[in-house]
Amino acid sequence: MRQQLVETDDHRCAYCQTTQANTGQPMVVDHIVPETQGGRTEFDNLCFACRRCNEFKGATTRTHDPLTDELTPLYHPRQHSWADHFSWDGSGIQLLGLTAIGRSTIVALNINNEVAVAARRRWVSVGWHPPEL
Repeated sequence: MRQQLVETDDHRCAYCQTTQANTGQPMVVDHIVPETQGGRTEFDNLCFACRRCNEFKGATTRTHDPLTDELTPLYHPRQHSWADHFSWDGSGIQLLGLTAIGRSTIVALNINNEVAVAARRRWVSVGWHPPEL
């Protein structure tokens, strides 16, 4: 199943799209719906995630949209299209949420945290980011 995830997620985090090569460490297999909430270990509930996104996400599946304060589900890589919910800003450094799902996911996973933004700034300067989708 790991090889199927490699092919589907193209060696990138399903949430922030950072490539495995840029993280400098292997991607982890994330249970989109955590096992503690009834999520199963099957392809439709698994994705590749960088350690940062995986650790910030933890068992979270919903959070409040920072714009509307409505409780919103997080992005589900096997049910949603990434491009429908996210885009990169003009510099390719900050991830933008296009929908409540996108905004909520960015906040819950702390995707635009200071360390990630600094790393992306360096990657952009040498042409390694943003990834082609």
